[in-house]
Amino acid sequence: MLLNAGQTAPSFSLPDADMETVDLASYLGTKNIVLFFYAKDGTPGCIREATDFSDHEQEFAEQGCLVFGISRDDCLQHAEFRDREGIGLALLSDADGTVCKQYGVWQAKEVDGRKKFGVVRSTFIIDRVGIIRHALYNVNYKGHALDVLRLVKEMNS
Repeated sequence: MLLNAGQTAPSFSLPDADMETVDLASYLGTKNIVLFFYAKDGTPGCIREATDFSDHEQEFAEQGCLVFGISRDDCLQHAEFRDREGIGLALLSDADGTVCKQYGVWQAKEVDGRKKFGVVRSTFIIDRVGIIRHALYNVNYKGHALDVLRLVKEMNS
């Protein structure tokens, strides 16, 4: 089931690359949140997307916004990916795929004529009260971080 703007963001608690728990509810009332879901640590598009968001982390912070990347990779893979690529933002591990399913990003794809499930690159902008302001499915990583930053700035104005 796909999520839409205006819906309450599904709550979750996930470990980051350092195995510290990130609980979405703990930011309610204080921060806007950007969640970007990506397929796999270390793949070319995912490297570009994660490093682009990381490169603009300060600008997001100036907008009162935290950015989290989520994939099904485990915490150790996230730590290696973060350290190798110089990513400053938190990468969260949804190893069992529960949060991917809650956000509707775990979808069937056709690969070589066979149906296969995987993460569809998607981003959600969640306001301070926990409402999804933008649900962006099947996005292209090129220029995406700046597009999301623009949406956050518009949301704040």
